[in-house]
Amino acid sequence: MLSLYRLPGNIKDEKVLKIYRRDFFVLFKKVLFFLVLSILPALLFYWIAVNFDEFIFQGAISYSLSIIFTSSYYIFIWLFFFFSFIDYYLDVWIITNERIIDIQQKGFFSRIISEQRLYRIQDVTSEVHGFFPTVFKYGNVYVQTAGSKQRFFFNEIPNPENVRDTIIKLIERHKRIHNK
Repeated sequence: MLSLYRLPGNIKDEKVLKIYRRDFFVLFKKVLFFLVLSILPALLFYWIAVNFDEFIFQGAISYSLSIIFTSSYYIFIWLFFFFSFIDYYLDVWIITNERIIDIQQKGFFSRIISEQRLYRIQDVTSEVHGFFPTVFKYGNVYVQTAGSKQRFFFNEIPNPENVRDTIIKLIERHKRIHNK
């Protein structure tokens, strides 16, 4: 894992001010979804036992096939859950006194690290859409720059208005310090 104390392209006297991950409620929704998916085979077997012959799984072939399919189903559920957790945990946005670093995990073996210096930022926008994001106070922050990647995207982070205000204050402070 990338050490937060050894940032990519470290700048002299750079200090990490804030580290953001996606909101915890986003992970909670995924866990709840996978719990529902894990209950489905039990409900299916119960439904089959109630509506059909209760001895349907007594045969050697039908019992073996049901074990194989159920095991395969749970392995795939576990794999997709693990992939979702890795994607949640390894997506990080770091705000320093000099720049913003965006670390995005794409799959198990691919990572994209982008950065923008504070003096290049032209606009910062926060968005909160929907019932759950409004209630649990999470949303998106867009950072507009003049660079080749025109928008930095902080996805589903807690308190997007505070993040936006923090970035704007850092930009203003950076301009005051370096324009003297």
